[in-house]
Amino acid sequence: MASTEVLLVKPVEGLGGEGDQVKVRAGFARNYLLPRKIAVPLTVSNRKHVEALKKRRAEREQSELNGAQEMGRRLEKTSFAFAVKTGEGGKMFGAITAQDVHEKLSASGLEIDKRKVHLFTPVKSLGKHTVKIKLHAEVTVEVSFDVVSENPIEPAATEVAAAPAGDKFEKRAERRPRKENRE
Repeated sequence: MASTEVLLVKPVEGLGGEGDQVKVRAGFARNYLLPRKIAVPLTVSNRKHVEALKKRRAEREQSELNGAQEMGRRLEKTSFAFAVKTGEGGKMFGAITAQDVHEKLSASGLEIDKRKVHLFTPVKSLGKHTVKIKLHAEVTVEVSFDVVSENPIEPAATEVAAAPAGDKFEKRAERRPRKENRE
């Protein structure tokens, strides 16, 4: 396959940042990168711009890191709780998901991207839990939250456990008589 080298002017997810010299398929460069002015062909005159682009990239990455560290300090100070409906024995109806955590953080005035909230499995139990928030490649914060019941917890009924095991078989026999083998 034909490939060509281009110089990225803007960062491209999965490909590189501005100032990077990358080798891509010719069609991708011709039909996507060059018309959108994301990249320029790699020529002698364009190579002179590499230093300016790398300097701009370093400044942007430093400002992103500083912003992520500041947001991380603000997130470490926060704590919140979810009030959920519970049934018998404190069993939750539904679950707390990463979307719920993101909405709670947004309601408290902390604007972060919902894809940065990493709650690997939905929370289905009461108590204290933690969620990881990856703000930057170098900044990850763990935020703790509580899940509490909004109604009083009722103890589970013990009648089911008190029933003798032999009753199941007697009830089954009462429902339908057995067929006799004809010989």
